Amino acid sequence: MPADTRALGAPAPSTPADASSNVSASQPLVLALPKGRILKELRPLLAHAGIEPEAAFDDADSRLLRFATNIPNLSIIRVRSFDVATFVAFGAAHLGVAGNDVLMEFDYPEIYAPLDLGIGKCRLSVAEPVELGESDDPSRWSHVRVATKYPEVTRKHFAARGVQAECVKLNGAMELAPTLGLCRRIVDLVSTGSTLKANGLVEIEHIADVTSRLIVNRAAFKTRPEEISGWIDRFREAVNARQA
Repeated sequence: MPADTRALGAPAPSTPADASSNVSASQPLVLALPKGRILKELRPLLAHAGIEPEAAFDDADSRLLRFATNIPNLSIIRVRSFDVATFVAFGAAHLGVAGNDVLMEFDYPEIYAPLDLGIGKCRLSVAEPVELGESDDPSRWSHVRVATKYPEVTRKHFAARGVQAECVKLNGAMELAPTLGLCRRIVDLVSTGSTLKANGLVEIEHIADVTSRLIVNRAAFKTRPEEISGWIDRFREAVNARQA
């Protein structure tokens, strides 16, 4: 799925009522970043873009969630990956980094995703127990029960080929669901496949490739175009340098 399927100038059909109050041109910019493994891949891009967070950002014992940077009018917040899109959509953060799995799940019209950072590469897949996969034929499914933290993406995927999906919402430990009888199949992110293999599961269907994207609040882009465009350009240069 493309990073952004709407024209930048198109009106947002359901812009949060309070979002505009957080995108004033006089406020410092806020960059929302996801916790976890993506940060390690993201740090070189931040450095190339000229962003150096305060020391507490790299302190594993720090309880801070908001961090100053070497740029006076830019701060960083570090939140759960699923929450990055929400902070940006509602204008609490002006820019952020989110996987397109999250963007597909929430499909916020208030978010513009101008740049694929090319990091956090994985895939969203359907998986099931190995013994079931040996004889299963996905083309014959009419109804499936699936454990996932991506119920919207899952329903849309199966509906597109005429399959009714009953989604059991879980936020983690998806691989336990088939083992404990919660459901026979899961939809989750897969990187190397080692976690699936360790839990007796196998991929049976591919839904989407996933990478992390630079995302922008649309209202912020309209009210602070030069500033936001400048950061998009900096990150684009960082991505190009990384790929060179």
